[in-house]
Amino acid sequence: MEKVFTGTGRRKASVAQVRMVPGKGNITVNGRDVRDFFPYETNVMDLMQPLVATNNEKTFDITVKVNGGGFTGQTGAIRLGITRALLEYDKANEGKEDSYRTTLKRAGFVTRDSRSKERKKPGLKAARRAPQFSKR
Repeated sequence: MEKVFTGTGRRKASVAQVRMVPGKGNITVNGRDVRDFFPYETNVMDLMQPLVATNNEKTFDITVKVNGGGFTGQTGAIRLGITRALLEYDKANEGKEDSYRTTLKRAGFVTRDSRSKERKKPGLKAARRAPQFSKR
């Protein structure tokens, strides 16, 4: 029975559930390969950052369920989920000297990015966009 490490990440309107098991470095998002799921290589590089920072690119097989939002929000949510799963793995392997937490915290991956869409206000066309002013 191999150990499963989990992490949930959120960003904008996206929620990602990450399952991490020891493996060869395969990443699956909603049943598809990560490079098939995301149209841009920058998205893939962005969600791999926690793995690269801790030298675990080829250590785990990662399965992700993500829904809501667009590609950028989903990428950020997956990155936070992977970070939390790595922290759970690190907690299970307490014997090591160097903690992943300091590395990931310094890189800014542990903190959730709480920025989200601002709500539309009454009398305006969008959150801050006012109707065009007409003098006459």
